Amino acid sequence: MFEEKIEIDKNVYRVEGFSCANCAGKFERKVKAIPGVEDAKVNFGASKISVFGHVSVEELEKAGSFENLKVRADKPKQVSQQTVEEKQEEEVPFYKKYSTLLYSATYLILGYLSSSINGEDNLLTVLLFLASMLVGGLSLFKVGFQNLLRFEFDMKTLMTVAVIGGAIIGEWGEVALVVILFAISEELERFTMDKARNSIRSLMNIAPKEALVRRNGQELMIHVDNISVGDIMIVRPGQKIAMDGVVISGHSSVNQAAITGESVPIEKEIDDEVFAGTLNEEGLLEVEITKLVEDTTISKIIHLVEEAQGERAPSQAFIDKFAKYYTPTIMVVATLVAVLPPIFFDGSWEAWVYQGLAVLVVGCPCALVISTPISIVSAIGNAAKKGVLVKGGIYLEEIGSLQAIGFDKTGTLTKGIPAVTDYQVLNDQIAKKELFSIITALEYRSQHPLASAIVKMAEMERIKYANIQVDDFTSITGKGVKGIINGITYYIGSPKLFKELSSITFDMKFEKGVIELQNEGKTAMIVGTETEILAVIAVADEVRDSSEEVIQQLHKAGIKETIMLTGDNQGTANAIGRHVGVSKVLAELMPEDKLDHIKKLREKYGKVAMVGDGVNDAPALAASTVGIAMGGAGTDTALETADVALMGDDLRKLPFTVKLSRKALNIIKANIGFAITIKFIALLLVIPGWLTLWIAILSDMGATILVALNSMRLMRVKE
Repeated sequence: MFEEKIEIDKNVYRVEGFSCANCAGKFERKVKAIPGVEDAKVNFGASKISVFGHVSVEELEKAGSFENLKVRADKPKQVSQQTVEEKQEEEVPFYKKYSTLLYSATYLILGYLSSSINGEDNLLTVLLFLASMLVGGLSLFKVGFQNLLRFEFDMKTLMTVAVIGGAIIGEWGEVALVVILFAISEELERFTMDKARNSIRSLMNIAPKEALVRRNGQELMIHVDNISVGDIMIVRPGQKIAMDGVVISGHSSVNQAAITGESVPIEKEIDDEVFAGTLNEEGLLEVEITKLVEDTTISKIIHLVEEAQGERAPSQAFIDKFAKYYTPTIMVVATLVAVLPPIFFDGSWEAWVYQGLAVLVVGCPCALVISTPISIVSAIGNAAKKGVLVKGGIYLEEIGSLQAIGFDKTGTLTKGIPAVTDYQVLNDQIAKKELFSIITALEYRSQHPLASAIVKMAEMERIKYANIQVDDFTSITGKGVKGIINGITYYIGSPKLFKELSSITFDMKFEKGVIELQNEGKTAMIVGTETEILAVIAVADEVRDSSEEVIQQLHKAGIKETIMLTGDNQGTANAIGRHVGVSKVLAELMPEDKLDHIKKLREKYGKVAMVGDGVNDAPALAASTVGIAMGGAGTDTALETADVALMGDDLRKLPFTVKLSRKALNIIKANIGFAITIKFIALLLVIPGWLTLWIAILSDMGATILVALNSMRLMRVKE
């Protein structure tokens, strides 16, 4: 009951003004403390907060007043519309948006001019520096003093103590410079984070806001929010498709790059799916709407990516935990630097207090705190634009450390469109067409991919099967099917199925013929009754043109082993395995066998991915470190269940995903290492007494900017 209530009372809000992950965490804690709130979760990557319970926007903004946060209700059902608030934000002139910084900088410059004319201790000079500090650091001091009173230690606490201390010892000019540089650093941090977030938000604008809809014989331009399932949408050549639907009239080629990342247009005809945001290039299409605007594939992608950006990666969890102890430690170190030399080594109190204050400034963990989130948001946003949906930072990092990848055969390494290649009747007393109609009547009731090839051939040859009555139809998992027609039990399936029938004996010549078919990469299906074999059918699934290249690229990228796991026979599997170049072929597997093999691979390699269709391979995908589903744009199941979804039916996205993930891992490690090294070098300057406040803030600001810029390189990684 409690869980149901929580779900009902869940509300999502967009938050404007986050400058760092620490601020987001603090806002989350404050919201949790509001009466009536059961729980709250901040998504720093997407700049959102989910609140479970009853709360008003005013109460949320009050909780975020320490950072002057602006909160507004998120309306996923209106993803197609640009809100008034966003428009207003875009229209704010530069001088208004950064007026506080500009005023602070003006007072600072006037202060230095007064200092050069009247001296540093002149009252006018001090007042100008003080004005610069108060204007530029008002929000800093507000939070810093609150933190001091509550014994909460973060970067703003460190800066506030450093500024107060600097003012006490008369370093007005340097303190004012530190305040304005810190403010600039925060604005740059906010800018880079917004830039990374907007990488995915730009997807919201790719679908048209209106569509031409036929209602009651009239063609009307209607806003997408007012279009219903079942409406008929008309899409002219050169227009973008506004809603998801099914083609009911017309033929065209559609560029689906916005959804799948595939730049080659896809032919669309009657009964084919089309997606919102894709481009109709040639013909006129009439499309029956199948989803509301909030349920379109592009809307789901945006929603899932924003959720993914908020999921904490392992490196982020480490940094958050590290920062929790790091900041108080810096406070202790700064105190020791300020106090110990004057007490035990006759050092100057003024000089060493100054050094202690500089330690506080250099110890700000800004660069450390943003080292991971900007990288994760940039990488996930880039992947989404290329047609790869990564469901969280944890999976992004896991892909980067994969050692082995398992592949399903049908629909993954092959095109998943099987065709009948051979059909041989062994009993001369039965007509080929008559037997094929019986075969089709049975296979029509099967869900196996190979069954579609038989049904398709029957329709091409105009063989009638619909009126044939089948009794006691049974699907024999992993082996075949059986059913009773006119009192006779027929079996269609693998040689393994017929070997289990004690009444059937295999002719050596026949068995050799079956093996030859299998070695050609074909799947041999035997047709018979409980007493004799009637025919053999061979079905082949064409190997994807890209499969061999993809496997080679993965091996070059350092993947130690690629394994094909299939329920098909060993001969067919070996032929396809040799063709594409996988390291190992595991054939004739039941679904539970695939699961067991994935578990064994995890024991051997630790990090293992499984690539499949997201439906038939669900157990194996779930057991792998990362489950990767093909063709996510066409199946809601793949979007919801897989850890990673390749939106297009294109295996070539897999090497790109591995490349992007490894680059993200390397950049995160480099960011953390660089941030710590810069701080360590700056702290070493304390020993000879060379560390100044402006060097301290510049080292912190420089590290933050470089870390942010380094992270944003992930937005430009190409296939």
